[in-house]
Amino acid sequence: MDADEIAAGRARWQARYDAARKRDADFTTLSGLPVEPVYGPPEGTAYPGFERIGWPGEFPYTRGLHPTGYRGRTWTIRQFAGFGNARQTNERYKMILGAGGGGLSVAFDMPTLMGRDSDDPQSLGEVGHCGVAVDTAADMEVLFDGIDLAAVTTSMTISGPAVPVFCMYLVAAERQGADLSTLDGTLQTDIFKEYIAQKEWLFDPEPHLRLIGDLMEYCAREIPRYKPLSVSGYHIREAGSTAAQELAYTLADGFGYVELGLSRGLDVNVFAPGLSFFFDSHVDFFEEIAKFRAARRIWARWLRDVYGATSEKALWLRFHTQTAGVSLTAQQPVNNVVRTAVEALAAVLGGTNSLHTNALDETLALPTDESAEIALRTQQVLMEETGVVNVADPLGGSWYVEALTDRIEAEAEEIFARIRQLGGEGPHTIGPMTSGILRGIEDGWFTGHIAESAFVYQQALEKGDKKIVGVNCHTGTVAKDLEILRISHEVELEQRRVLAERKSARDEAAVTAAVRRMVEVSRTGENMIPAMLDAVRAEATLGEICDALRAEWGVYREPARF
Repeated sequence: MDADEIAAGRARWQARYDAARKRDADFTTLSGLPVEPVYGPPEGTAYPGFERIGWPGEFPYTRGLHPTGYRGRTWTIRQFAGFGNARQTNERYKMILGAGGGGLSVAFDMPTLMGRDSDDPQSLGEVGHCGVAVDTAADMEVLFDGIDLAAVTTSMTISGPAVPVFCMYLVAAERQGADLSTLDGTLQTDIFKEYIAQKEWLFDPEPHLRLIGDLMEYCAREIPRYKPLSVSGYHIREAGSTAAQELAYTLADGFGYVELGLSRGLDVNVFAPGLSFFFDSHVDFFEEIAKFRAARRIWARWLRDVYGATSEKALWLRFHTQTAGVSLTAQQPVNNVVRTAVEALAAVLGGTNSLHTNALDETLALPTDESAEIALRTQQVLMEETGVVNVADPLGGSWYVEALTDRIEAEAEEIFARIRQLGGEGPHTIGPMTSGILRGIEDGWFTGHIAESAFVYQQALEKGDKKIVGVNCHTGTVAKDLEILRISHEVELEQRRVLAERKSARDEAAVTAAVRRMVEVSRTGENMIPAMLDAVRAEATLGEICDALRAEWGVYREPARF
């Protein structure tokens, strides 16, 4: 790019920056030196390939979505939390919000994640252990008691039974008196990554895609600010993928959901802004920053050039980041504070829109109040003390970072091409990327490549080529055992008792009729969300709703592979 084009871009950025709202804050160094909101090539110089880097708030958004960077708005501190019953988790949420958290992120227990009630025999011993138990809309009411759902953005990390859980959230908001059309938050709903990595599904892919398409339609029409899909790379990375695989598989899944929306006749400029992303921030500092920058650039280009989006917001890749749980160690767990801080800093320098920082004890148990506070304070130290919010994309133009960004992007593009090849030449019921994803799931293509990457990394650890402090190097320590949070068996007994009371107090005929009506709608082309909402309002449980759909659609069993 020649000097005149660079100067013109700087002028466009400056005009947008001047017109944008900025926070009332001190944007100087610790020593009081003023700093510019963004830096670029020296005035009057050319920079080959600068169009791939550009300016913040301008296509291809390599340097961020907004011209102000974090001077306009800092990232949302969104701590992931959930344990025991709804009342216990509600207390943790109030602690997080009271300590400066900006949004809530709900962790559900395993029975809820699998669409099972707390009194299901398969739930025995698991209730409340890896998240909060939610059986009915009444649990959701307790979960958010005293928290105005119309005023707080809420993320829910659940995919298989995401739609009925979302309906419970809506009914809880109704019972608070909220205007549902104003709700803001994110539902994960990403079923592709379940088949690829996390394995928490209910049905075959096609019924899940039916529900997701209905949800996309409903939110676009009724709750425009709510994001019905958070396309998740986090679990793909935690399963052992490389950074490039995480990026490519996640964006491919996102393209699949774009194709799903288009197949429903939705306007890409209307529904694409409702897609958000969820990435892992691992411990390789510069690789993670490059991954985030490449993600924005790829998404913007594909949405514009492949899927025909013309709205700026449809081209924006907005993402939440969680620090890498898989990087935490049970050995010398206090070291996890350092790992988490480095990973959080990488996410911030990569331009994340919201962030969760893991607690030091999460490799051993759910976080204690103290470790949860340390995780929260880690973000606040980065935000308030380090100066990283002063300059947009401060590593932009670094020879290393730009080369790494380009390389990760190129690797991702090669993977996209292979996925589309898996889908064949067509015709495609939904779209070519979706066909490739479904074939890759069926053939074990994704899981095979992730397993190979995990194996290669584990070999490097075993040989000592890769180091983990406290695990295969620097293993001596004076640290003592941690006090960890333990979930009492009484939580399960109490949850089952409360659920039995709720079942005995409800109108069984109304529940049966509402669930039957929902199943009848599933056999038509009608949107299922209103009928599911009616079932939830009648106090149908999550297990009853999911079991009715299992009976109708069957249960997915992953093929055995050797």
